Amino acid sequence: MTRHGLLSIGGTDRAGELIRVTLGKEKADLAIVNARLLNVYTGELQDHHSVAIKGEWIAYVGDDPGDTIGPHTEIIDAKEKTVIPGLIDGHAHLSGPFTVSEFLQYAMQGGTTTIITETMEPFAIMGYEGVVDFLNSLRDQPIKILATAPSMVSISKKARGIPGETLRKLLLRDDVLGLGESYWQAVVQEPEEFLPIFKEALHLGGRLEGHSAGAKGRKLMAYLAAGISSCHEPINAEEVLERLRLGMHVMVREGSIRRDLAPISRIKDAGVDLRRLILVTDGIEPGDLLEKGYMEFVVQKAIDCGFDPVHAIQMATINVAEYFFLDGMIGGIAPGKHADMLIIPDSSIIDPEYVISKGKIIAREGDLLVSPRKHVFSPDSLNSIHLLRGLEPSDFSIPVKKDSSQVNVRVIDQVTDLVTKELIVSVRVIDGEIRSDASRDILKVAAIDRRYFPGKTFVGLIRGFHLSTGAIACSGAWDTSDIIVVGENDKDMAGAVNRIYALHGGAVACAGGKILAEIPLPIFGIIADMPIVMLAKRVEEIKRVIKSLGFPFDNPLLTLVTLTGAAIPFLRICEEGLVNLQDGKTLGLIVD
Repeated sequence: MTRHGLLSIGGTDRAGELIRVTLGKEKADLAIVNARLLNVYTGELQDHHSVAIKGEWIAYVGDDPGDTIGPHTEIIDAKEKTVIPGLIDGHAHLSGPFTVSEFLQYAMQGGTTTIITETMEPFAIMGYEGVVDFLNSLRDQPIKILATAPSMVSISKKARGIPGETLRKLLLRDDVLGLGESYWQAVVQEPEEFLPIFKEALHLGGRLEGHSAGAKGRKLMAYLAAGISSCHEPINAEEVLERLRLGMHVMVREGSIRRDLAPISRIKDAGVDLRRLILVTDGIEPGDLLEKGYMEFVVQKAIDCGFDPVHAIQMATINVAEYFFLDGMIGGIAPGKHADMLIIPDSSIIDPEYVISKGKIIAREGDLLVSPRKHVFSPDSLNSIHLLRGLEPSDFSIPVKKDSSQVNVRVIDQVTDLVTKELIVSVRVIDGEIRSDASRDILKVAAIDRRYFPGKTFVGLIRGFHLSTGAIACSGAWDTSDIIVVGENDKDMAGAVNRIYALHGGAVACAGGKILAEIPLPIFGIIADMPIVMLAKRVEEIKRVIKSLGFPFDNPLLTLVTLTGAAIPFLRICEEGLVNLQDGKTLGLIVD
């Protein structure tokens, strides 16, 4: 029995109505005839099939719809094209940088009919009220959007964890399916902090989403012993196989943060059962959404990588539904299930001619027939940048108390676009302070709290950004309520942060005292309130500007905001200091 009201069949009245349609005593509202049905339960392709729909639900599936069809039934002749279940993204991040209503205009037409999203981002910024406002923006949309509650693994102690009562309130909602991704390092290092949260989620029937990047052997097993049941972090077939053998559901990621499907696709040759493989995006950027599409692109790529089309489609339908205990309602085409389905040319071409969600045709031949609902966010959600005052260049000074011309410091070394390590170097002390040194690629980096202690700042040093001048800043720092800024000089760092303050959130590039590019993010400080086409242009513009300042990697904003993240190895920064993820200890800048 599902406890999720969004997917409940609606009691005996609704079930009775479906029974009457199935038996021909009432007529269907919509029927698909002359179809080739891909049966995800058995893996069969069944010819000459029809599907009869009453309201939001399927009443009949078979080769003789007969008297389920009446004079007022809308009929779609599939002309022997293939009907498959609506696609499901089992791990998404919809809290930015676009509003859900903008996102859905481009995601729905490709055939995605259910999405499960994380909620950690608004929780870090506004707590329970922020999550509820975000969840309310997902409700009453043409497709189903469900969520997981935030576990809040954060390097910032103030942002870490979720109170038990808050977790219970969220898990008792009809749109929350479990607890969101919990990074393995923190769980293994401090089990006493997270196991009570896990126990509560499991007691209420929720799933425990995992994040086990880099874990293997006994460390991975210790993590799974806590009750974790999935992971979306494997990057090759070997890591997938290890997790499958330990009973995990493995989410294969193909999105804007990482694209792991091609190297993982070798798992198809291992001769193992693939029913615990799930295709997900883990988030998508505006440009990728416009250029590539959404889950239809991911499933098509799986097929192009050599997965059997039936297996690929199962990985984005029934496999996801079974994992979240939703297969009684979604994930397949059968009587009593929600009427979510696509008509595609054949099972190897994921290009929907029709998209049906909740029993309604929402897209035909790439054109949307329904509009997403626009949500009005609360005043608090639109005013989430809390600083006591505008910042001064002096707020980014690093004074040195002891009388010395040189001092050893702990530097964040940006090894790749996401991975960092600790670097100990000797730097000059000039007029009693440490300054950026662009000639050595040693720049300042600062994290500024905008919620718990507004304006609390820690300033450190970073190597690898290669900015010859200027500063870049963003209010969307991962897993915290911080603004993150990296700069060659204190004046531009202050200018970039103050512009974010004026915009009520955003991403900013500043040099020579001038704002060179910006993206306003006024909703929670992480979501733009603009058309997605315009947002994609803004993203490309700020990337181009930051690269012109010397930044070496492809996605400067992603590299910037992950500096506070608790998931990626291994030296990070928050308003409290530098944090070594290997042992979880908070460290200072100067090394004795």
